[in-house]
Amino acid sequence: MDGRNYNKTDRILFLYTKLLDGKILKKDELAEYFGVNGKSVQRDLEDIRDFLDKSETEDGVRKQLVYDYQEKGHRMEQDSDLRLSAGETLAVCKILLESRAFTKKEMVSILDRIVANCIPKEDCKPILDLLSNEEFHYIELQHKKKYIEKMWDIAQAIQQNRFIEVTYQRSMDGKVVNRYLKPAAIMFSEYYFYLTAFIDDEEVQKGFDVINDSSPTIYRIDRIQSVKVSKERFHIPYADRFEEGEFRKRVQFMYGGRLQRVEFVYSGVSVESVLDRLPTAKIVHEKDGKYTITAEVFGKGIEMWIRSQGDMISDVRYK
Repeated sequence: MDGRNYNKTDRILFLYTKLLDGKILKKDELAEYFGVNGKSVQRDLEDIRDFLDKSETEDGVRKQLVYDYQEKGHRMEQDSDLRLSAGETLAVCKILLESRAFTKKEMVSILDRIVANCIPKEDCKPILDLLSNEEFHYIELQHKKKYIEKMWDIAQAIQQNRFIEVTYQRSMDGKVVNRYLKPAAIMFSEYYFYLTAFIDDEEVQKGFDVINDSSPTIYRIDRIQSVKVSKERFHIPYADRFEEGEFRKRVQFMYGGRLQRVEFVYSGVSVESVLDRLPTAKIVHEKDGKYTITAEVFGKGIEMWIRSQGDMISDVRYK
């Protein structure tokens, strides 16, 4: 539609949509596009400004129309205290880079959009300059797979309590298997996203170390080859709901298995690092720089961590 055919309502809606998209609105260019004088565009902008001043979204976010003297145009801003600071934005981007969770193209795109949407435009370049070297040398994980859309499908199934059918390539033998699952949560650990889910198949469960184990099985999402969300729903009583936060405290390296308690003696230089690594850990005794520590954990991942600590850990006992 030609801008010259717009009436006042059309113009205001056009301008408002452009502002929501983050565009800079320049009065002279718009006047030419609409075939009106600059005062008409200015009045349209003032109407939008008045609307924004009177309006507030349900979550309390207030937007305002501001004039950008550097760009010589109007743009929309939301309350500054709801934005991340430059330091917070840099910290989030650094954590994402360290995660190596996405392909290089995905990672660069995500970082650019975080910076563009979280901080004022004048602060973007310093942040992007600080990130550019790491982006250039960024190394993708070996699988080089894109799975964000697949992960979102799984997330929606979790929210709606729907069964999912997946084909999954196992890491231990490379075999592709089919699973019918009750999805419970999506988690991230050690470079990978994982699905925790309960298998709804008694025949499959026969091969487990613990039959009818109350803990979920764990699947690396990049190894899920296909996902089909079922129309069938499952019901979990509120008292029996899966709490990923509590599970996350007790699982190491995303290795599933039964819940157990481990006790060991730590004689390294930083007991704080042990307490940070094992959120359920407690010091039950200390003498001469040796700490007796107990922790509640799921599965066999704890054994990998203990072996990685060498002679700093001794007298390991499982209960």
